[in-house]
Amino acid sequence: MNDFLKMDIFFVVATLAVVVLTLLLVVVLIRVLRILKNIDRISQMVEEEGQRIREDVADVRAKIKEEGFKLFSLFNIFKPSLKRRRSAKKS
Repeated sequence: MNDFLKMDIFFVVATLAVVVLTLLLVVVLIRVLRILKNIDRISQMVEEEGQRIREDVADVRAKIKEEGFKLFSLFNIFKPSLKRRRSAKKS
């Protein structure tokens, strides 16, 4: 076979291989970009939910501070009667 014919066949095969590999790489990159887009969307949702949870916890803490004193006051009201019951049980 002629050397030029061998070179032409080699370059055609090499060119086809490069084109196929490039197309495969493009397909893989498109899928990776879609996955990254979904991960970004999910992380934004998690961030929003985390912010909502922080706000809820802050509300609960504020209510506990408010209502905690009320509960403590109620406990102080019933405290003398609890002491009488305990002393009655002991004797």
